[in-house]
Amino acid sequence: MNIDPVVTHVVAAIAVIVGLSYIFGELFKRLRQPEVIGQLLAGIVVGPSLLGRFFGNVTHALFPAKIVPYLNVTSQIALVLFLFAVGYELDLRLLMRHRRTVPAVALSAFAVPMLLGAASVYAFAHWYLAAGETHVETGHFMLFMGVALSMSAIPVMASIARERGIAATLAGVTAMTSAAIIDALGWLALAGVLVMASVSSTHRPWAITVFLLAAYVVASLIVVRPILAIWLRRPKALLANKAPVAVVVAAASAWATAALGLHVIFGAFFAGLMMPRLADGTPDSDLLRPVQDAGSLLLPVFFVISGLSVNIGALHPQDFLLFGVICVLAVAGKIGASFLAARATRLSVRNSAVIGVLLNTRGLTELIALNVGLQTGIIHQRLYTILVLMALVTTAATGPLLALARFGEPGVQAVPAPASGQAITNG
Repeated sequence: MNIDPVVTHVVAAIAVIVGLSYIFGELFKRLRQPEVIGQLLAGIVVGPSLLGRFFGNVTHALFPAKIVPYLNVTSQIALVLFLFAVGYELDLRLLMRHRRTVPAVALSAFAVPMLLGAASVYAFAHWYLAAGETHVETGHFMLFMGVALSMSAIPVMASIARERGIAATLAGVTAMTSAAIIDALGWLALAGVLVMASVSSTHRPWAITVFLLAAYVVASLIVVRPILAIWLRRPKALLANKAPVAVVVAAASAWATAALGLHVIFGAFFAGLMMPRLADGTPDSDLLRPVQDAGSLLLPVFFVISGLSVNIGALHPQDFLLFGVICVLAVAGKIGASFLAARATRLSVRNSAVIGVLLNTRGLTELIALNVGLQTGIIHQRLYTILVLMALVTTAATGPLLALARFGEPGVQAVPAPASGQAITNG
């Protein structure tokens, strides 16, 4: 079998994807919107929602069915590298530095949207059924909807906070540290969804899956991590180049969790958490930067694949009612819960509002979770489209809502974050 024509087409498609995503991303950055919105919209533009609706032959010529599996593989590799970098950068020591406010905000901003998402399946079951979800009564579907409403996006949030000059402020540090905890809890909950869903699709009882996963985690922490720490700190080690070692660890861990019936993203994220850091506890830039750059370079393929699965034209009128309900619950649950939790720990109204607005940013993290749901059949295309639109709306609203709060704008003084070990007080 000659695969040269397929390889040629895949290379050409990646060239189109990276170029188009770069143009859209830069355009939205000029509009003071997150780059991820422009990159995802690039995928929606070339997909069935726009180009495919009016010039279907063009979309088919760019992305014929025969190359989509190869693009999917490329996008999964990008996610493995990206989530390894996210896990490696995650510093849960910040939780101890801000041990009063951060746990309260993180748990509230995770639990309340989770409960609202699950409750919405009960309250609006007929709308979910009308959207093509025939298994709304299952526990894993309800839990997935909770996860879909509870996620926050650290990379996009950090980008917005840096652009507005509030990354090092009390509100910025609290929001980003809380988001790290929320994402960790979200990945655990999503893993639970997949374990529950796999009971009906595999012959392995869920208890065995949980046991095997726990054994893998323990073995990695007790055996693999110390070996990596010793090896990487040897100045004349055979594998002195740390980036290839990191890629091997990330890919092997992704394979392990996939073999357990979960998804590659969980293994990649865990590998990042497990990877040894420098003696002072900070990430090793020689290890992090190459992996981060490689993942970022390939991520546009993931965005376009996500956009190709979005078909706004296939939505029915009642689907837009469900979209409105989900948006209201997502925004009210995230902003309301985090605002009240921050106020309960004596933060000012302004700081509490900014924390809520930042945590309402969903972006890339949400898209990854939604793609897992779509690929595993937990949700289907119309609900996937609704949830992607919700992620776009809540992420795009972050900038305007921050401007409305007049925080991080010229003439408004930002309150710096306290030093390490200093308690958070009212800003």
